[in-house]
Amino acid sequence: MVDTVTQAANSAKGPVEAMFTADEASRRLGIELLQHGPGTAVLRMTVTPAMVNGHKIAHGGYLFLFADTAFACACNSHGPTTVAAGADIDFVAPVYEGDVLVATAQERTRFGRSGIYDVTVMRDEEVVAEFRGRSRILRGSTSKESR
Repeated sequence: MVDTVTQAANSAKGPVEAMFTADEASRRLGIELLQHGPGTAVLRMTVTPAMVNGHKIAHGGYLFLFADTAFACACNSHGPTTVAAGADIDFVAPVYEGDVLVATAQERTRFGRSGIYDVTVMRDEEVVAEFRGRSRILRGSTSKESR
């Protein structure tokens, strides 16, 4: 049986657009999908007042969510439903209300049903966070690689 995300991916939209359209959490935060390709994605987000913690800097959870969304777009670009098996983030510089961030995800390797992806989050020309995600294709997804 094919899951609903895979069914959406098989619609007129490609797998990334279908997944992103269904991602209510990311869209409500104002995350925009700028571009994507096989194993890659570029997204943009503006830090809002609701994303700032008691230290007047962006809460790390929002930066993680933003990078994780870029990771999801990149690892789902191949078609089968793919989820995070794990991820880590390093916060390199503080982020403030009003900052416009760009996350660029890049596939490093895929092997069997697994993959490794790196995401760099930048403010203008400054790196503010580095994220590494480990993906896993769900069993039953429609792809020769997922079997």
